[in-house]
Amino acid sequence: MTAQEVTTDPDLAASRERIAAHLVGRERELELALAAVAAGRDLVLEGPPGTSKTTMLGAIAAEWGIPLLFVEGNADLTPAKLVGHHNPARVLREDYSADNFVPGPLVEAMQSGGFLYIEEFNRAPEDTLNALLTAMADRAVTVPRVGRIEALPTFRVIASMNPYDNVGTTRLSTSVHDRLNRLAVGYQDAPAEERIVELRSGATGPLAERLVRDAVAVTRATREHPDVRQGSSVRGAIDLTLVALRLAELRDVAEPDADAYPSLVLDGMIVALSGRIHVDEAAETTPERVLREIWEDRFLLEPHAAAPG
Repeated sequence: MTAQEVTTDPDLAASRERIAAHLVGRERELELALAAVAAGRDLVLEGPPGTSKTTMLGAIAAEWGIPLLFVEGNADLTPAKLVGHHNPARVLREDYSADNFVPGPLVEAMQSGGFLYIEEFNRAPEDTLNALLTAMADRAVTVPRVGRIEALPTFRVIASMNPYDNVGTTRLSTSVHDRLNRLAVGYQDAPAEERIVELRSGATGPLAERLVRDAVAVTRATREHPDVRQGSSVRGAIDLTLVALRLAELRDVAEPDADAYPSLVLDGMIVALSGRIHVDEAAETTPERVLREIWEDRFLLEPHAAAPG
């Protein structure tokens, strides 16, 4: 499929079905994101980490056969790093020319018709974000001593940002907001997250089945605890499952109803989740204490909820 064919593909529904095969529980978000990029629009995906934003974009780009270029938004992302620069050594030898220009990810994405995916969008400096305005509005940029660079039809600017993290972030200007469509991407439901953990961990058997359920339950509980500013994504549940399975081998725990099973999960939680939750600064507690409370709720106060079956 060529770049021009993508923007006029009459069978967008078929593309959606093929892309959906790579995702779990993201049918609505995929449909909305696909509609936006197929319409030629740039897009910001707003949601916490671990909500399949990158997976969804990667699947769309793979379906279309175009590159997905990653850029991390941070204070070091200058306009020159985004757009490109002239090779200093060649400039000294040959002076400035189009031949010694080194394209940045923005120009690379424009020339290849790919998606420029900027993670942590609101952490990038304002002048760097402003460098995107012409590319988004005119689908072209003008580089000194190189000339005008026009984008292929499939070029898109896709941004992502975490609405729960305000430390070190930049307030986006009205001009930037005005050029971006927006899609909020939240956490998936428990069955979808359990399926993700099953797929990513590759765990099978009765012990693994219970671990998956418990890992997802306690991970989701971190997002609702009153002392936690931001809880763990499903990545925490994946790691908890994998760590706990290795602990089970070390401690010779083979059955999900073994007496040592609950303590095994607690130790796995400390390793896999304590660094992923952000405790409210006003709360006089620690991640370990929060996780123990969540574990007690799951295994002591409501043991029926954690029982097999």
